[in-house]
Amino acid sequence: MTTHQDPDAGRDNIGIAPADAALTADAADAADILATISANPAFRAIRRDVHAHPEIGFEEHRTASLVARELAAWGWQVSTGIGGTGVVGTLTRGTGARRIGLRADMDALAMPEANAFAHKSQHENRMHACGHDGHTAILLATAWYLARHAQFDGTIHCIFQPAEEGGQAGARAMIEDGLFDRFPCDAVFALHNWPDLPVGSFGVRAGPFMGSSNRFRIDITGKGAHASQPELGVDPLVCAGHILLALQTVISRNRAPDEPAVLSVTQIHGGDAVNVIPQAAWLGGTVRTHRDDTLDMIQRRIEEITNGAATTFGCTATLTFERCYPSLVNDPEQTRFAVEVMREVAGQERVSDDLARLMGSEDFSFMLAERPGCYVLLGNGAGAHRDAGHGPGPCRLHNPSYDFNDEAIPLGAAYFVRLAQRFLARDTG
Repeated sequence: MTTHQDPDAGRDNIGIAPADAALTADAADAADILATISANPAFRAIRRDVHAHPEIGFEEHRTASLVARELAAWGWQVSTGIGGTGVVGTLTRGTGARRIGLRADMDALAMPEANAFAHKSQHENRMHACGHDGHTAILLATAWYLARHAQFDGTIHCIFQPAEEGGQAGARAMIEDGLFDRFPCDAVFALHNWPDLPVGSFGVRAGPFMGSSNRFRIDITGKGAHASQPELGVDPLVCAGHILLALQTVISRNRAPDEPAVLSVTQIHGGDAVNVIPQAAWLGGTVRTHRDDTLDMIQRRIEEITNGAATTFGCTATLTFERCYPSLVNDPEQTRFAVEVMREVAGQERVSDDLARLMGSEDFSFMLAERPGCYVLLGNGAGAHRDAGHGPGPCRLHNPSYDFNDEAIPLGAAYFVRLAQRFLARDTG
């Protein structure tokens, strides 16, 4: 007696519709990839292990070792120490000349965790509160599937990047260490989990998508005096207050209303005693824009306001303006391609290709400035997935009660797998 197992049996519990005659061959391939990765519990375990052992930027030694060990076990050529603690796995099959890069960030944040479940952080003031543990697990699942199950013709580089958080620019460090010279890529792609999208969905936008990240500090020097004799001093706090108020007009009066920009003063420091007019004070903050000419204008206006206020109140003032991350700009052609792949793996109705522009920043922008590519958002859900013992706060990025949604791992990996297969198979002639 011969038995036959339905290839679609059990797929409903991972959110894949049963196969029927209407499914294209590509969609069937995507369903098989999802089912295969979903059936492997290793990546959920890896994600939770990385979550329990968070490491901040350029200190991801344990995470990098785990990544390198797994890649080597699956037959990838492994290169370590790139840009500090970065890892690149390379796999070539066939004779194709095309090359693709897939990137995941590995670092955690320097913040405490409010969760009390079993895989909570084991290190004080360290937490994977942005989901980079999940990104690492997704790219490892991708590498496993590509090595063990996938057919492709060309070269795939899996790029595990350090130090995305905090303006440390691990992407830039890898590029300066020869990333694209040593591991040539015709295009490069990345994703980030997003709590504002339901699990099982994707979102993206072509062109400028995320803001540049810039920070400034204004140091003001006056003349210290006794608080009862202000006429003998020059008060830097009065000057700082006027600068703070004047800066609020830059966005409302100097910026075009249809061009997104943020200027936030987030720090004011000066004085140590109630009866002393301090010698000095300083204020600092952040600027976010999508266009360089808008950023140029804001920086110019901050300097003009600073110098004008200092002259008016008899102080001296110095502006330090640091451009940390450029705006993230998705290549239109590669974004159209990425949308096709997302719709293949998630379904037409679960992909938005016109998300609003975001003012948060991301150092994958450095890679997109070097190579065409696309950065997409992967739904993480609102938090119902969290284990018992999670913190009291919302499941938001950079919140101490956040946790990555393990249900997103198969979909993110299936997206990367099909992205690589289809990109390498594309006809460029």
